[in-house]
Amino acid sequence: METKTKKLLNELLQLHPKYIDLSLDRLKELLHKLGNPQFYLPKTIHIAGTNGKGSVLSFIKNILVLNGFSCDAYISPHLTKFNERIVLDNKHVSTKKLLDSLEFVKKVNNNNPITFFEITTAAAFMLFNKSNSDFLILETGLGGRLDATNIIPKKLCSIITPISYDHEEYLGKTLKKITKEKLGIIKNSDFVLIGNQKNEVKQYITNKLLKTKNVYFYGKNFRVNKIKKNNFEFYFSGKKSVVYRPNLNGSHQVENASIALAFSEIIKKNNFQINFRQVNIAIKNTYWPGRLEILSYQNKKIILDGSHNVDGAKKLRDFLKFKNLKPIVLFGMLNNKKIDNFLKIIKKQLTNVIAIKIPNEKNAFTTNEIKEKCNSLSINCIKAKNINEALKMIRESNQNVFMITGSLYLIGKIRNRFIN
Repeated sequence: METKTKKLLNELLQLHPKYIDLSLDRLKELLHKLGNPQFYLPKTIHIAGTNGKGSVLSFIKNILVLNGFSCDAYISPHLTKFNERIVLDNKHVSTKKLLDSLEFVKKVNNNNPITFFEITTAAAFMLFNKSNSDFLILETGLGGRLDATNIIPKKLCSIITPISYDHEEYLGKTLKKITKEKLGIIKNSDFVLIGNQKNEVKQYITNKLLKTKNVYFYGKNFRVNKIKKNNFEFYFSGKKSVVYRPNLNGSHQVENASIALAFSEIIKKNNFQINFRQVNIAIKNTYWPGRLEILSYQNKKIILDGSHNVDGAKKLRDFLKFKNLKPIVLFGMLNNKKIDNFLKIIKKQLTNVIAIKIPNEKNAFTTNEIKEKCNSLSINCIKAKNINEALKMIRESNQNVFMITGSLYLIGKIRNRFIN
């Protein structure tokens, strides 16, 4: 059945010549034929931003589940299996349910042009429509205003995580334009949460949402303080709570957790039964693979991080500095990313680079291209033909610390080799 599902997903990729084509018209037409399942979804939390969407989703999902609520979620991209993208009552969708939904949607679409993300989102909405869960958490695929997930008419909450440069070819070349696209999700939301933003972004959002009710800003309505080894202070409307520090690596995860904490405070005020002890445990125990995740392999430490933009590189560099680590970096990246800027930022925190082309990704930098970029930045670089050769280099190296970064797609292709 898994083979059949993979085959069908590959067929769906061929329905539209462009992988990304921002428009809601094709999806509206398909959903209309499907009976508009987007009108009948659980209470929806919608998340857009550049970095931190998945972590915030995971924190909120944990909080809700530990407080006794059933929770669906829509996540992208997946790491190893497409099923990871659709969570029904806190479990990845079964292959049978996924296949049935995809086959039905494909039949109704009748080979009309549609992007892969749009048609799979339609299949997800069909599943969420039937799930009877209390909540649904949606992560945008790209942007916000014209993202396929933004077709839903009503939301309990919209969340904007930190915004920075990424996908400029689709969203615009300036932070203002990118922010405008991301803000497109906040329509028809009972309340809005804005995570910690750069000053330019914060100013733009503040001016834009001046007359919008029920908007909560990081720094104004909620914030974190005194981050210690095991806990941190969280302030919401002036009230202080001491919260367990997340097991997720990186101080930025404390800020991501604060968004989830603010969410829990707001819904508690709106008569949802939320217990702070369970919230605290949920924050501490949230697990989000492939984001500064540390694994062991052949007595070596392997750091996996799917960062692929400038802000992600800065968080990576800060983490390595704090831990006093200078790993060898296995590096692969999609060729629409700013590879020079990324490598410049982490350059002083690495020993050298092993270049790899992300397997089965035609739009990835080749090993020759990565080596050229490294040479221009005076970074020592060797090439690996494939994952097997890269793992052999790791096994035979005298170095004990390695990092794999540049793309979540690369992490997804290699992670299972370290945990099986």
